[in-house]
Amino acid sequence: MVELNNWNSLNWKSIERAVFKLQKRIYKASQNGERAKVRKLQKLLTKSKSARLLAVRRVTQDNRGKKTAGIDGKKSLAPKERLALAQSLELDGKAKPVRRIMIPKPGKKEKRPLGIPTMEDRAKQALAKLALEPEWEAQFEPNSYGFRPGRSTKDAIAAIYADINKSSYYVLDADIEKCFDRIDHEKLLNKINTYPRMRRQLKAWLKAGALGKEGFIETPAGTPQGGVISPLLANIALHGLTQLMNETFPVRYTNRHLAERYNLPQKINLRPPLVHRYADDFVVLHKSLEMILEARGVIQEWLKEIGLNLKESKTSIAHTLGRKGTKAGFDYLGFNVRQYEVNQVNSKKDRQGNKLGYKTLIKPSKESVKRHLRNLKEVVRSHRHSDQARLIGELNSKITGWANQYNSVVSSRIFSQIDSKLFLKLERWAKYRSPNKGTKKAIANYWWIDKGEGWIFRTPDGQYTLNKHTDTHIKRVIRLKEGKSPYDGDWYYWAERLAKYHGVKPTVNKLLKRQKGRCALCNHRFMSDHVFEIDHIIPKRAGGSNKLENKQLLHSHCHNNKTRQQRAEYPHEV
Repeated sequence: MVELNNWNSLNWKSIERAVFKLQKRIYKASQNGERAKVRKLQKLLTKSKSARLLAVRRVTQDNRGKKTAGIDGKKSLAPKERLALAQSLELDGKAKPVRRIMIPKPGKKEKRPLGIPTMEDRAKQALAKLALEPEWEAQFEPNSYGFRPGRSTKDAIAAIYADINKSSYYVLDADIEKCFDRIDHEKLLNKINTYPRMRRQLKAWLKAGALGKEGFIETPAGTPQGGVISPLLANIALHGLTQLMNETFPVRYTNRHLAERYNLPQKINLRPPLVHRYADDFVVLHKSLEMILEARGVIQEWLKEIGLNLKESKTSIAHTLGRKGTKAGFDYLGFNVRQYEVNQVNSKKDRQGNKLGYKTLIKPSKESVKRHLRNLKEVVRSHRHSDQARLIGELNSKITGWANQYNSVVSSRIFSQIDSKLFLKLERWAKYRSPNKGTKKAIANYWWIDKGEGWIFRTPDGQYTLNKHTDTHIKRVIRLKEGKSPYDGDWYYWAERLAKYHGVKPTVNKLLKRQKGRCALCNHRFMSDHVFEIDHIIPKRAGGSNKLENKQLLHSHCHNNKTRQQRAEYPHEV
């Protein structure tokens, strides 16, 4: 039994364990098709104290965007207010309008709307998600990756590589027009097919409207981007593409008629097109161009049923090698996927042992590289009057994040090219700051050439050093096992993937191994959706070192509690 007395003294380990036990039961019941049991467990979960407390913590402490206010003007809640919200939290079928702001799309001039719910609605959405997500995780298709626990863009790219590595394919590179704004509400609610109280609450959020600069805006369709539950609802709306392909194009033995229709050899198994989807971005793969054209028409009709359309200007057909006048390769999630012809000597073999004559390479896309270089240039220009330490700190965060995003594909040469271009930008930065000195003297002020360490961009005291893209080790990602989900309770499998593949820093990786995947304070296992931080056991200002022995990995909320206690112990140092 959870006692709601003091927020800071709550036992989060037991709270999370109680919630996960119910979620695991929901997941298993959904896998087995026990719909009545799923509904019963979901009702039990949404009414439990543990789930209400966890939902409030997720939106007030764990969420990185928690400092943004909705129409209620609340950016954060004090511990007493969190307890009060958790006590009164229930799915009552009511919802307030979201606050709408326009944010720019990455690398584009156009903007997209972002809806920010009130703090109470955020907590209710988190509570509803705790109940609905395990049910749908048991049903989602294996090649669906966006906005799902334990899955990332790296997993999506690893799956594509595994499917096309032994054969070449035609590709339908599809883009859905204004996906989040046009999903039909009634069709979505019917597809979710949940119990009445949950349905009323979901409908209230969908119909709540928005408040922007132009006043109140009705929302007759779509799921507002920015809500806690919106990505899950969008995934549910687009669920079923693989099933559609399997039903429309079942596995058949290719006779003369089918061979002529799809321009394929006779006496082979004609398989349905492969679908890989990440949120609203998806690609369809098949060896036959005619099959891809048919699939495009079938998908267009299927999308119309839920109020969506393919965006013709951004939907194209390519081939991994470039055949019949099509573009060679395709861009997906910021990666370029393409096959290159090679000599038979260097060629890999297909499943029958024959030489392929080509190899598959996945690289960062040209657009992604250009955008990253543009960001680095803006950072350098904006710090022309800043000290070197501040510039290094800003650049390191950009470099580390981008390099970790692409450290699982063929990136070494691109990393080296970016480092060379960044050096030229920093050289101009150094000359600008030393206009009365020659190039050699200007460079000597910021690079450690004269000190015998070569071209290292470092502060004079040696405390801050610029990271290089080429310092990032390339680490291949193994494809996610089909049917795996964080709700299956396989802790070893998910802890291993978290440490190996998901772009965590080397320090985090070492701490995860040392702590055996558990938080150093609450001793609860780190899960894929947990927010964690590196903590200094003894604060640096209280004499603690920056060595690994003085570091530990904590949940974000555990770190907040520890910091608060240290402020009381070391009022002048922390």
